[in-house]
Amino acid sequence: MVQKIFRIKGMTCAACAAAVERSTRKLNGVKKSDVNLATEKLIIEYEEEKLSEEDIKKAVEKAGYELIPNEIEKIFTIKGMTCAACAAAVERATKKINGVVKASVNLATEKLKITYDPSRVEVFDIKNAVEKAGYKAVLEEERMVDKDKERKNEEIKQLWKRFLLGVMFTIPLLYISMGHMIGLPLPKILHPSINPVNFAILQLFLTLPVIVSGRKFYKVGFRTLFKGSPNMDSLIAIGTSAAFLYSFYATIRVLMSNVDFVFSLYYESAAVIITLITLGKYLESVSKGKTSEAIKKLMGLTPKTAIIVRGEKEIEISIDEVQQGDIILVKPGEKIPVDGVIIEGTTSVDESMLTGESIPTEKHIADQVIGGSINKNGMIKYKATKVGKDMVLSQIIKLVEEAQGSKAPIAKLADVISGYFVPIVIFLGIFSGLGWYFIGGESLQFSLTIFISVLVIACPCSLGLATPTAIMVATGKGAEYGVLIKGGEALETAHKIKTIVFDKTGTITQGKPVVTDIISLGNRNQEKLLQIAASAEKGSEHPLGEAIVKEAEKKGIKFIKPDSFDAIPGYGIEVQIEGKNIFLGNKKLMLNHKISLEEVENISDKLAEEGKTPMYLSIDGEIGGIIAVADILKESSKQAIKKLYEIGIEVVMITGDNPRTATAIAKQVGIDRIFSEVLPEDKAKQVKKLQQEGKVVAMVGDGINDAPALAQAEVGIAIGSGTDVAIESADIVLMKGDLMDVVTAIQLSKSTIKNIKQNLFWAFGYNTLGIPIAMGLLHLFGGPLLNPMIAGAAMSLSSVSVVTNSLRLRKFRPVR
Repeated sequence: MVQKIFRIKGMTCAACAAAVERSTRKLNGVKKSDVNLATEKLIIEYEEEKLSEEDIKKAVEKAGYELIPNEIEKIFTIKGMTCAACAAAVERATKKINGVVKASVNLATEKLKITYDPSRVEVFDIKNAVEKAGYKAVLEEERMVDKDKERKNEEIKQLWKRFLLGVMFTIPLLYISMGHMIGLPLPKILHPSINPVNFAILQLFLTLPVIVSGRKFYKVGFRTLFKGSPNMDSLIAIGTSAAFLYSFYATIRVLMSNVDFVFSLYYESAAVIITLITLGKYLESVSKGKTSEAIKKLMGLTPKTAIIVRGEKEIEISIDEVQQGDIILVKPGEKIPVDGVIIEGTTSVDESMLTGESIPTEKHIADQVIGGSINKNGMIKYKATKVGKDMVLSQIIKLVEEAQGSKAPIAKLADVISGYFVPIVIFLGIFSGLGWYFIGGESLQFSLTIFISVLVIACPCSLGLATPTAIMVATGKGAEYGVLIKGGEALETAHKIKTIVFDKTGTITQGKPVVTDIISLGNRNQEKLLQIAASAEKGSEHPLGEAIVKEAEKKGIKFIKPDSFDAIPGYGIEVQIEGKNIFLGNKKLMLNHKISLEEVENISDKLAEEGKTPMYLSIDGEIGGIIAVADILKESSKQAIKKLYEIGIEVVMITGDNPRTATAIAKQVGIDRIFSEVLPEDKAKQVKKLQQEGKVVAMVGDGINDAPALAQAEVGIAIGSGTDVAIESADIVLMKGDLMDVVTAIQLSKSTIKNIKQNLFWAFGYNTLGIPIAMGLLHLFGGPLLNPMIAGAAMSLSSVSVVTNSLRLRKFRPVR
């Protein structure tokens, strides 16, 4: 099963998106297919063995649209070629790369022009293929082409040109056709009462360029109409065609000396509608561009070049040419090119654009650095560990792009309505037009006005844009604050959360416990007890065990190699050291092996009440002592939990600690409901219990053992500093690991849902009010008739107003 994203060309409204979805969902092997009108993207999940990209392309074309693969174009200089056979060899080698669309080599200029899918091909894949063919490829960075960006910019330019052309002809057309009605002077040669032929012919010639400039409406509109999936363009095409053709018929009648028809011309309606809708489309495209500004900012973070160290030389190369294992030099004030681990130097790094954390982070040898962050004050050398699409920044961009292309459940109603909307509108237009003509006894011109107005005012654009534009802005805004929301569903569900379950270690606490007390029994001193415990834990990866090992290292204690080691998840460990059987772990481990704790019961209770975790150590079946370990609270934990209670959310803490320790920690942060002594595999069961109480539950965790619980919860929230498994299982990722960002995610969700509801209200309200007025409801009670030109302006403004309202989310600021 693979998931791919394609751009769909030719969509204008929600009905278009619905048509593409219907067509692709019918394909064998498709699990999921969602179209986002705002991003013009199709996100499709399918089985590659059953379906090819060509099949998807054909299905989209069948629906009346064009599928554009996700691809970029780059130019390489090829060194070492001497003849046509060399050029052919380079072409063959690069065309074999999975994900390369086109590759052509020009021997005269020594250039390779290559088009490929950046999600499947890296620059070094191309370079390696060329090198294997026996040549060398050097990337020409300045010749990079972002095809998608070029297309969008070109589209905006074309819309503006079409609008200007429309204005040039529509303004004089309006003056000629309607100026004399409001007392504006009109030359006798053009006056309808004096020279009706000139009046009609000039209007025809002024309208034709506008119709030609808007030919895309007719091309797409009639094509989708005949394919059985009419869209917004179909409504515009039918409405303006009716106005133009009737006017053309009236012009012929005028030429045949039937001058009464000079007052039945609708040329200006057709021209004004096309011009106004083109303006609306231009404003919509510009506004939609602003919704993805967060992605542009993230993409702009990565520097274009990197300085790598090879031997004694420092070489500046393209960022795309950096490979894993390269040693990179970064000077103060420069951006870090790719992810890696510091091998020389210390510095502080500004990671604010990635995590939202404004305070620079101190970095030393062995610390990780993230590509796109800014090196503040020290020169460092580091080894590249992740490059290209594997970088943290690339993963963030991918997550945000996928989230922006996803759909929220609240959008489903609009999608369903949009699928049936256009055919119903066409029916209402015909029904109301014929109704006024045959039943109302009105003229043909009157009925035509009704028909055109109904078709033009009823646009499903605003319905289709109401949800995706808000989600695009919200997910981008979340990314700015270090809150990565993986999809529209998570964004919507977050506002319904009634209970949040926090894992203790690494979530509420820092996850870096330290040894606080060593209590030894019998004739052993504290140092010997620590030596045994640290030697036992040397092979363990548990945070509490690591704390004991670090304490021993700090004190310079020599480790003893265990003869055997066995980890008992949720309990502790069993080891053999110097012929003795050692158990180290929690109370349940001791009781399971019938080790008496009577001697240390009071001590362990006191430690637990102080919020410390007592680790019991037994030697050959007898209790040997206790090592107490405490995990320090995160600075934001108490404030975040207080804020969650203030907004009416129940907070629960889940931990493997004993009840006393758990209660002590919970008291410090203000949590009053605790699940203690919970084994890792039982965390999901506890979440399920809360759900059975009828609550919408969010789970916040950071470890591998939190992954099932994160998946079980309605909303899984992973700490970004946690494991990849936890992050993969979660719906929301907090890049900073700051619990106040849980509050930010909920506040952002509430703001977004409020914004979407406003959009849907105006979109539904607009059509609910607009269509009856266009059908002549007001005229029925003696009111005015809706002019088709006003209907066109209102329709254009409805889409722009929805996008503009969504853009207000860019002003979102979390309330702390």
